[in-house]
Amino acid sequence: MQVRRVVPNVRSTALPRSAEFYGVLGLEEVMNHGWIMTLASTGDPAVQLSLMSEDRTAPVAPDLSIEVDDVDAAYAAMRERGAEIVHPLTDEDWGVRRFFVRDPNGRVVNVLGHR
Repeated sequence: MQVRRVVPNVRSTALPRSAEFYGVLGLEEVMNHGWIMTLASTGDPAVQLSLMSEDRTAPVAPDLSIEVDDVDAAYAAMRERGAEIVHPLTDEDWGVRRFFVRDPNGRVVNVLGHR
């Protein structure tokens, strides 16, 4: 299994103001669902930051997102390890298959793959 990208998720109650703030540093909007907005570097689109007011399809907003090449294998590995699954493996309407798992520090990690 390979990691494709790691994206920090910053909670925000002011998405447009937050996007403007990070825009000064060279990040521009590349995705916006209203409750989550992803910003990327104008020079390197793999450098990303997500701003979230909530997660509308899960019970908790994750602290970070890790995209992998095989989300089903990642899910099986975490279950085999006995990790706490916070949100089950789910196919989302926007083309992502994902689950949430709690890391040893209590952080919630959104593990995802694009379909």
